Amino acid sequence: MSAVQIIGIAASISLLAGWRLYLCVFAVGLSMHLGWLAAPEHLKALSVFANPWIIGIAGTGAIAEFLADKVMWIDSIWDAIHTLVRPVGGALLALALVDARDPAWQVATLLLGGGATLLTHGAKAGARALINASPEPISNVIVSTGEDAVTASTLAAMIASPVLGVPIAAILIAIAVAALLWLRRVLRTPIPWLRTRKSPTSPP
Repeated sequence: MSAVQIIGIAASISLLAGWRLYLCVFAVGLSMHLGWLAAPEHLKALSVFANPWIIGIAGTGAIAEFLADKVMWIDSIWDAIHTLVRPVGGALLALALVDARDPAWQVATLLLGGGATLLTHGAKAGARALINASPEPISNVIVSTGEDAVTASTLAAMIASPVLGVPIAAILIAIAVAALLWLRRVLRTPIPWLRTRKSPTSPP
């Protein structure tokens, strides 16, 4: 793979980790274990992602995240707990994929990877909290299932065709920024169902 493809894959996986960290760790670990991806020679410690125990733990975490993300408000609690976990995981995933021999580039990779994960995590957590306030509980399951489908299909596409890494990263950044701008606009305007809940009951 070329340097551009590796950077694209690292950026995309870091961005996806803001939605589904454990699924990303599982996918990267399994790919390393099967020889589809390789940890940088000077960062062999990060080949721990390919350890069967780590793959198993990540798989278990992915299942737990899949289930927790379908339950109203439990998903927001899960997101709150993972506000620090996801960026750290995204940073380590980026470092495991980018062959940065210069310590300065290693630090930059960690910061950019963690920042990318925090961007998508913030968009996801904010959107899901707002959706949970909606009177339609089914919308939570639909959005969560959509996140599952996008993450799984995107990971599979990038592993099969690394050249897709850069355009996928650009699309994910655009989606996250658009979601944050949408949240900002919505929070600045009255939300009908919240206004209805707060209004006192009118006398008969």
